[in-house]
Amino acid sequence: MTAREIVAALTARGQTLAVAESLTGGLLSDAIVQVPGASKVFMGGIVAYDEGRKVSLLGVKQATLDQYTAVSRPTALEMARGARERLKTDWALSTTGYAGPDGDDVGLVYVALAGPRGEKALECRFAGSRAEIRNQAVQAALHLLTLD
Repeated sequence: MTAREIVAALTARGQTLAVAESLTGGLLSDAIVQVPGASKVFMGGIVAYDEGRKVSLLGVKQATLDQYTAVSRPTALEMARGARERLKTDWALSTTGYAGPDGDDVGLVYVALAGPRGEKALECRFAGSRAEIRNQAVQAALHLLTLD
């Protein structure tokens, strides 16, 4: 779904959305708030780039970070769950990953969704520049939210 479609669908349902971002650093929030009327459904976002902030702001367990790292499916799920709980929304999306330019896992991204029908996470492998990887992560997160 596009940000415009998400805002329209959530508005029609009277539901709300929050985001938890790491590698996207606010880009996901920005994609949503660019849509007119987003203020009716978008309650806010938490950018938790640092591991300690993932713990303190989003409730990610230190044990999860120790066992799986900040860039993992379990961390992405805990980030989404934490945003949903803390911002008291129906739905929450999260992003975490390696945008580069250095490192062995550049392009490895996890996006997650927490909502009334449960939780899901997706592992993605993106190529391109740092900006391209971050933008692809935003699109992947938006596409993860499907409102049947």
